[in-house]
Amino acid sequence: MPKILLFFICFFFFTATNAQKKKIDFSTQIDSILKKRPTTYKSINFYLRPFRRDTAKLKTLANKFEKSNYLDGKAYVENLLGIQYRNYSLYPKAITVHTSALKTAQKANSIEFEVFSLNMLGVDYRKMDANRTALDYNHEALKLAETVAKPSLGLRRSIAVSLNSMGNIYLLLKQYDLAIERFKKSQEIEKSINNELGLAINYQNIGYAKDAQGKTEEALGYFEKSLAINNKINNTFGQIICKSSIANMYIKQGNPNKAIALLKVNLVTAEKLGNKKYLSYEYLNLGWAQSKLGLYLEAEKNLNIGLNIAKKYDLSSSLSYAYSHLSELYESKNDHETALKFYKLSDEFEKKISNERTIQYVNDLIIKYDSERQNNEIKNLAKQNEIAQLQLVKNRNIWVIVLVSFISVISLLYFLYRQRLLKNQKRILTLEQDVLRTQMNPHFIFNALNSIKHYIINNEQKNAVHYLNKFSKLVRKILESSTLKEVSLQEELETMDLYMNIENIRFSNEIDYVINVDESLDLSKIKVPPLVLQPFLENALWHGLSSKKGNKKITLSVFKPSKDFIQIDIEDNGIGRTASAKIKSEKVINRKSIGINLTKERLQNFIKDFQNPFSLIFNDLFDDEKKPKGTKVALKIPIS
Repeated sequence: MPKILLFFICFFFFTATNAQKKKIDFSTQIDSILKKRPTTYKSINFYLRPFRRDTAKLKTLANKFEKSNYLDGKAYVENLLGIQYRNYSLYPKAITVHTSALKTAQKANSIEFEVFSLNMLGVDYRKMDANRTALDYNHEALKLAETVAKPSLGLRRSIAVSLNSMGNIYLLLKQYDLAIERFKKSQEIEKSINNELGLAINYQNIGYAKDAQGKTEEALGYFEKSLAINNKINNTFGQIICKSSIANMYIKQGNPNKAIALLKVNLVTAEKLGNKKYLSYEYLNLGWAQSKLGLYLEAEKNLNIGLNIAKKYDLSSSLSYAYSHLSELYESKNDHETALKFYKLSDEFEKKISNERTIQYVNDLIIKYDSERQNNEIKNLAKQNEIAQLQLVKNRNIWVIVLVSFISVISLLYFLYRQRLLKNQKRILTLEQDVLRTQMNPHFIFNALNSIKHYIINNEQKNAVHYLNKFSKLVRKILESSTLKEVSLQEELETMDLYMNIENIRFSNEIDYVINVDESLDLSKIKVPPLVLQPFLENALWHGLSSKKGNKKITLSVFKPSKDFIQIDIEDNGIGRTASAKIKSEKVINRKSIGINLTKERLQNFIKDFQNPFSLIFNDLFDDEKKPKGTKVALKIPIS
């Protein structure tokens, strides 16, 4: 008996000593950090990393730092506390704490913690499927971080988080290539700062994008890479997510037994951690795998558990996922009525989320290019002011030369004046071309975006995404060619094909656009000014075809009439130039089009190194009864 009593006394003493030691360690760390008051994430994390998952200690630290007016430390602690709430699916509490962290960081004038807080708010809202708000926060974080010329380690880490979060938004918008691009940029930063957790997260997200593209094997490879890193750093949350994704791939590969074995083990860990979103997906994936094996009772039970968790915590994406698999289950049981009910519910949630995401995506693009247009207008004003200054210099020189010519050698002064005048005129022409370049891109992009918005308004999501992809390619081509003096005719025709696809939206895709090219021509070796054909196609569309009823057609033909020239004909079956001019004259407001004149000037500048001139001829077309049946533009350009 005395031995047993002695054992308990020793055990109690050992436990009390350890508890006291931990208490002393925590208090010591608080005293140390308040004495040094570090200001960066890295330096604060050196002291407080052991307590980053202990919510009780984090709350204590927040109170201590607030009383001591240690704002950088308080911002750090509040952000970690918000992450813990988010990990347990307590999203409103996470948002409240991260909002407080943002205010604290702003009060402390700490850009690093301000960016960190904005990113955390973006993640919070994305987890709640509030993608519009999430994108705004992540975009603001990235914009703020990029104002720092030499970002610290913490800021570089935040930039990586911003890129990753924006990639996740693109992933939800089904813009998979854009998403992968953002994830890889984020991954480059994570590698440079040796952040293995960031690498694991980006591998996981690239896997999601590859899965959405139907590349199951590639997706599985990325999920396994992410799992290997999470195992290495002992990240339980990451392990759950990776194993769930791997199990999902097993089901898609037709191996539900292997998936079930993995999910049952994973489910136990997920329940311990308490993250309701992960837990919901575990039950839903388990139910899906069981339904594939015909285990309908077990499948229905697990799918309903996952559905109830999603309902309780208002997890929109989980609800859509649950209804989809319940529909599939009842379809397998030949209960078509119930299957249809769940299918409609799944479709309803998916449409609601998709509409919100697509509208936000388009609006962000319009805002972006509106801003670009305003910046270009400022540049235009500056260039036009420079033109005016050159004009003043030219006029002043004229007077000087006139006066000097009476008292000096007239011939010599006139020669010098002509040289100066030609130099000024050349500079003016160059500046006018710069003005044209900076005006065309934003104007055309803005009009195209507003055309695509009609699909969004009419809820035609597939058409919207289809034309957005075409639009992004067109924008890329325009931006690439805007700084070039010449491009190949092949590239020009590709750009015009994209342009006609976008413009055709406003004509309800009624226009038949045909390109005929002489097979003997090598278009890649023929050079033309970039976007030189666009004004003629625009004229054919808006002056020839816009007022025409019935079939509408534009034919673009390319051939070589002689060894020194290439000819491009643009023919439309519109109302003709006479009728178009009459309609234009009857309008209340007449706006003079300068597109063709500017194009002629660009062509004139383009052929200055050629021996032969270009020619541009407009022909009115008539039928047998002498009635107008369209217009044909013949453009001959010299070739080397």
